[in-house]
Amino acid sequence: MRELVILPGAARYLKKLKDKALKAAFRREIDAILEDPTIGEAKTGDLAGVYCRDIFHQRTNYELAYTLVEQDDEVVVVILAGTRENFYEELKRYMKSR
Repeated sequence: MRELVILPGAARYLKKLKDKALKAAFRREIDAILEDPTIGEAKTGDLAGVYCRDIFHQRTNYELAYTLVEQDDEVVVVILAGTRENFYEELKRYMKSR
């Protein structure tokens, strides 16, 4: 069984969501990622090692970024969640600060 870790930035965003259908869409994506972590689109360059999934809800594109950590078992770490607007700039800033 894979372990799930949600970093504070993503947790804050997901907690603030009021739309139950959107929250359920994020939950379904996270469940799908736990089933098959390679389901996301692997990024390259500055974001090497990061996978992203698109979530479309009411004509808005949302993104979910995660990475995999190999320890005793595989751990899925959700890095960031949010709307597509400025998502990758924020993700790059986070990755540089690590």
